[in-house]
Amino acid sequence: MRITIKITTIIFLLFLQSCANTKIYKTDDKIEKKLFSSTGFALIYEQKLFDEGIISKKIDNNEIVVFHSQLRKNTPIKIINPENSKTILTNVHKRAKYENIFSIAISDKIAKILELDINNPYVEVLEVKKNKKFIAKEGKTFEEEKNVADNAPVEKIEIDDLSKDNKLSKKEYKKKKHNFILLVSDFYYLESAVNLKKELIKKTNLDNFVIKKINDKKYRLYVGPFKNFNSLKSTYISLNKIGFNELNVYKE
Repeated sequence: MRITIKITTIIFLLFLQSCANTKIYKTDDKIEKKLFSSTGFALIYEQKLFDEGIISKKIDNNEIVVFHSQLRKNTPIKIINPENSKTILTNVHKRAKYENIFSIAISDKIAKILELDINNPYVEVLEVKKNKKFIAKEGKTFEEEKNVADNAPVEKIEIDDLSKDNKLSKKEYKKKKHNFILLVSDFYYLESAVNLKKELIKKTNLDNFVIKKINDKKYRLYVGPFKNFNSLKSTYISLNKIGFNELNVYKE
């Protein structure tokens, strides 16, 4: 009897020990934050845009100022002009509301540094890791920012086969005529893309929706191409009205 009790006690203690060993330990590994990135048109500030309610806050056009609708104040970002690879690193100054067709709101000074085409102010916007050596500081002179724009490295953005132009030289890039497209969505099944395409044609009365096979597991639905910002704008607004509020603009 005593032997049985001892054996039972030993088994019980071993069970408790095994339970103790299954304790879950927290690791110090942090899940890396996915950094924001977008491509589209910049709103270059003018006083009339504020007066007409197109943007909710004023921008000092003599300073390097960036407003964004999603990113928080002081978020470090890089703005790139793909036409000439000119780049500027700065911080988001404030959040502001502006028309959805624009991916960012910038001062006229930034537009001049990047040498943006006023009629087609197409830019890439990238959030920068805060632990990088470069920390954007306010109060830089125009010449200092010009130096940053001319010499800062441009990070390559992988957007499937939409990024082919990264392989072109600056001269080739300028000579090549680009068309803009509005990316609606990517789908795993072709049938899903076809069904949404039919629905969008009914709701918008537009007939330039295209489905492109990216690979065996991805079908891309987009609308276009458009030659410039103005030709794209009405289509963007039409899609906004039926609930598509975050549409990226890409160059073919």
